[in-house]
Amino acid sequence: MSAVSDSLLRSGLHAVQADLRAGTISVRQIVEHYLRVNRDKQHLNAFLEIFEHDALHQADEIDARVRSGKPMGKLFGMVIGVKDVISIKGKRLTASSKVLDDFESLYNATVIDRLRHADAIILGRCNCDEFAMGSSNENSAFGPVLNDLDNTRVSGGSSGGSAVAVQAGLCMATLGSETGGSIRQPASFTGTIGFKPTYGRLSRYGLIAFASSFDQIGPITNTVEDMALMMEAMAGQDPHDATSSPEPVSHYSEHLDAPKKLRIAYYPQTLDNPKIDPEISAAMYGLIDKLRADGHVVESCDLKYLDYLVPTYYVLTTAEASSNLSRFSGIHYGFRDMEAEDMESVIRRSRSKGFGKEVQRRIMLGTFVLSSGYYDAYYTRAQKVRRIIRDDTAETLSSYDLILLPTTPTTAFKLGEKTTDPIEMYLADIFTVQANITGLPAISVPLFRHSNGMPFGAQLMGNYNSEELLFSVTSYLLKNY
Repeated sequence: MSAVSDSLLRSGLHAVQADLRAGTISVRQIVEHYLRVNRDKQHLNAFLEIFEHDALHQADEIDARVRSGKPMGKLFGMVIGVKDVISIKGKRLTASSKVLDDFESLYNATVIDRLRHADAIILGRCNCDEFAMGSSNENSAFGPVLNDLDNTRVSGGSSGGSAVAVQAGLCMATLGSETGGSIRQPASFTGTIGFKPTYGRLSRYGLIAFASSFDQIGPITNTVEDMALMMEAMAGQDPHDATSSPEPVSHYSEHLDAPKKLRIAYYPQTLDNPKIDPEISAAMYGLIDKLRADGHVVESCDLKYLDYLVPTYYVLTTAEASSNLSRFSGIHYGFRDMEAEDMESVIRRSRSKGFGKEVQRRIMLGTFVLSSGYYDAYYTRAQKVRRIIRDDTAETLSSYDLILLPTTPTTAFKLGEKTTDPIEMYLADIFTVQANITGLPAISVPLFRHSNGMPFGAQLMGNYNSEELLFSVTSYLLKNY
């Protein structure tokens, strides 16, 4: 058999499966390759745990089925990392927090069952910001994830471990989760493809909740073909999740041909924003010019509520986090301070010692906006603004196929650069939160390289259930731009 090369694995699953069927490589070789790379790049801190025995055992089973000519799942040969907020039965599930340091999941998330049914191999748990709260992966109780291109820079967050695992060739693809850009932002920082599906397109059953009306699981990959295949395997209604969509699942991977001439909107308020790096703005304007030269209609459109996006997002998500994280009390499971003397002190001391500073900050903020006397002033008003933002975005998408935005205002910043200023850190999400507020699908496409050597992405946002169009346009951009 031939040796497994990094270039083959990065080229996409179809090429890998062709070699597997031809017998020139084996699934065991693929897993062993990734195990070696993970040992060599442990310093990146992308994985919290590798399931070496399980992965090799599953690889041998799949190899035996390939040799016997039995039907295989559409993802056979794909080795996947999973963000540590998604349940895998019998494995630790910590949300990168001391509160759940020794907790073991009792069941699989629906997306895990569906990936395994498609013969994907789960390699391990990926590091993330604690309870998915952060934009740099510096809030993990187990240390920050380092960017593989420059170890002095952040990976992005909160799915930083998932993004770096793909960037560094530690696995073929990963699952992340998003509440306000936690897939797309680290994808932009690492030069990978990151996708947030339509809210409800993937089941949230088995996902540790941060803000339930915003949260969505999604993939990070090197190729759009792999992303489309993963979505085919995972998407669809789930009886365990009442918010999952009954919309039929398309064969996304079969519809990646160049799209028709498109009508695309862009917001001058994002490209001329004082917070955006001038090189990112120039690159986006250059992309607009190229799209127009290729016959697409690209027009400016007013984003009247840009300054309200981040405040609305943080009022509502912290309120939901305050409610969701109340279950971590030191009573039923997870970390308990053994020096506590009564129930009240058990809860107070366990949370104070178990939660990190950023999680505590958001719980306190959420509790404040839900408190008597402030509920209507903050929470109710933010819900009304959310509806206005949804309606305004829907009005734009009634006239255009897509909205084009930068994914991030900057490239990956230095470790520690923004940790003392929460507002600056929160503004890293300024261009991604719109998709989560509205529930719309959005993708970060790795098209650009900054003069500082770091990648950054262009972002496309489509209408509800427009995954097929987004994948098609992403494929077109990566091939032609």
